[in-house]
Amino acid sequence: MDTARGTTPLTGAHDSRPQQGSAEDSEKSTPDGLSHAAIYDVEASDPRSTLIDRTGVPPEDLRQIAVLMGALGSLRDAEQRLSQASRRYMQLNETDMRALHYLIVCANRELVATPSGIAHHLGVSTAATTKLLDRLERGGHIRRAPHPTDRRALEITITPETRHAAMETVGRQQAKRFYAAARLTPLERDVVIRFLTDMTEEITLRDEPWLPKADV
Repeated sequence: MDTARGTTPLTGAHDSRPQQGSAEDSEKSTPDGLSHAAIYDVEASDPRSTLIDRTGVPPEDLRQIAVLMGALGSLRDAEQRLSQASRRYMQLNETDMRALHYLIVCANRELVATPSGIAHHLGVSTAATTKLLDRLERGGHIRRAPHPTDRRALEITITPETRHAAMETVGRQQAKRFYAAARLTPLERDVVIRFLTDMTEEITLRDEPWLPKADV
């Protein structure tokens, strides 16, 4: 690997470095005396089993699940810090950054990005997308051009300067997640994939009675 460009060497599957969410990490506490693991511990969050029926789950399993949830929390915290830092650097908001990432991926796949495609990806209205593109164009981040095959549509591209800035900051940092995945064995990756897919299914919003209709 070219370490001069800031890349990280790939080590073996069983890396010896301390891992976030480990038992050691779970001992860290806030000034109020609350440990990192306790913040995500189901027994601390739901002591009366109002939300989760834990009948029959051994104490050692509950402790390990708490560490696992703490590791997920640490990952979310790291992603949020990275997102906030990149937005400050680029002077853009979260939706802007998601739109730029979409444009980068479309360009890498040699696909024509359109306002309707961006709107679908972001889950916003066409009117909101127009305002977003106006703002990004004024800032010199994107260009509008006639669509190469559809006269009714526009092609949206990211400017070289913005692409370079995004790739060398948040893009380079986010890409390091690959190394964590590559250090796992194929069987370990299968377990992680199954777990993340299952958890996504569990927390996906559907017909919850408290949910405003516009958010379903």
